[in-house]
Amino acid sequence: MILDSVQKTAAAVAGAAALLLVLAGCTGGGTATSDSTPVNGGTLVYASGDAEPTCLDPHVGGNYPQALLSSQYIEELTALDDGKPVPALAKSWTTSDDGKTLTFTLRDDVTFTDGTPFDAAAVVANIEHVQDPATASSTGYLALQSITKATATDDRTVTLTLSRPDSALLESFSQPWVGMESPKALQRSQEVNCESPVGTGPFEVTAWKHGDRVTLRKNADYTPLAGSTKPRLSGITWRFLPDSTSRYAALQSGQVDVIDNAQPDQLKAASSTGSIRDLDAPRPGASNRLELNSGHGVFRDEAVRKAFIAGAEIDPGIRSLFLGTAKRSYSVLSSVEPYGYSDKSLFGYSPTKAKQLLDDAGWKVGSDGIRQKDGQQLTVTFPVSTNQSVPAERSLFQQIQASEKAVGFKVVLQELDLSSWYAALAANQYDVVSAPYTKVGADVLRILYDSASITPAPSGYFANLAQLDDPELDDLLQRAAQTSDTSERGDLYERAQKTILASGTVLPLYDQQNHFLVRSSVHGVQTTAVSTPWFGTAWIDR
Repeated sequence: MILDSVQKTAAAVAGAAALLLVLAGCTGGGTATSDSTPVNGGTLVYASGDAEPTCLDPHVGGNYPQALLSSQYIEELTALDDGKPVPALAKSWTTSDDGKTLTFTLRDDVTFTDGTPFDAAAVVANIEHVQDPATASSTGYLALQSITKATATDDRTVTLTLSRPDSALLESFSQPWVGMESPKALQRSQEVNCESPVGTGPFEVTAWKHGDRVTLRKNADYTPLAGSTKPRLSGITWRFLPDSTSRYAALQSGQVDVIDNAQPDQLKAASSTGSIRDLDAPRPGASNRLELNSGHGVFRDEAVRKAFIAGAEIDPGIRSLFLGTAKRSYSVLSSVEPYGYSDKSLFGYSPTKAKQLLDDAGWKVGSDGIRQKDGQQLTVTFPVSTNQSVPAERSLFQQIQASEKAVGFKVVLQELDLSSWYAALAANQYDVVSAPYTKVGADVLRILYDSASITPAPSGYFANLAQLDDPELDDLLQRAAQTSDTSERGDLYERAQKTILASGTVLPLYDQQNHFLVRSSVHGVQTTAVSTPWFGTAWIDR
């Protein structure tokens, strides 16, 4: 029997209509509300504090800054409605009885902004591009690992042959890192395509002034995937402003309309002013957490890992530094993931327990308070990405550093730019790291903790930074990825999370932050499956 995911065209349209979450009206009041009459024209200015991408093609590498930008010009085969896959560029799909064949039926009214038609050949070209080692993909590559072959059966039908059933694949296709790009554009050199990727979205890239901004203009021929609203904005100026104070000042003065990576005090201020509002869009995937490298250095010893966890004082820092804008997590999954499992009992602050564990493991306190064993200091190297960690989080790391020193750890914090941070991880030059990872669905656990993910992706990045190597855990994660039974998946994911949390390789901190501050003159902003803002229906009431 073939299982139809979409039974009727009406149901497909209804699902597609819900693929984006509409931003509600101003949280703090103000004269402009979401009920204002939409107007056409105007250029929206977005200021990002995230790292400037090294490539605007999200297939290459695959980090969150790329998703933020590319969501404006690249679209996906599926979208999500309440966590469930619904049609987007694909109208419908069927899955074979054995789960190893997935067949998409595509829309026939969509064109890339270079005039190339969106069709089955384009889908095949995109999947092959993501999977080609020369593309150096990480996020997309890991998401599509189950696909062994993509075939254009006819112009509107694509058949995917899978190595195993993959219950997360439809969720994965909702992400920009596997979004659809013009096959004609993909034939250009990677250098050229990185400068100006071509999608089907409401905007297109016209210029990139490195170190400053990317300029986008309206796609006048855009085919809406839901409803009938064409882009109202004339364009978007996407600026890179790494300094949080300058970024917020520009928002307050009206020089920019939207900012990301807002600081806790700025978020608190947004709730009490009518001119700026907070769009809180928690990311799917993993929580903000520390990964302890069990394949390297002192953390190869489970007792030392658990001593570090017991010696980490976290709660006071979250309360004082995040001002109520972040909630302590005891899970490896984001709070928006329905299969998330928490265990607070594993993460209580206990310096007494930490000291006892280290005593028992043979680490003796030295004259400077740092423990030693066999002539080696108890040193932990902690590289920090200044692009991905906001100042409040970096201050939290400093507080953890201080609490660990009190039990005998020497924590060396290394603040690095994004490329240097990636290089340190690829070279295995870390003992502990904060590595946010966004992927729709609990299958992110397989990418982060299956032993196969210790092997680097073509980009050189490997996702299993805890370097967990547990055959029983691998089995749980692989079985969860292959079953479509929701109850069975839930049980397998819970067992897997219990194993991960008990291993002492993960220290959850807080739910993954994703706040955007928006001026009240901006309306119609929506969010995507990976919680990036989407401006295809936005307008500005100046």
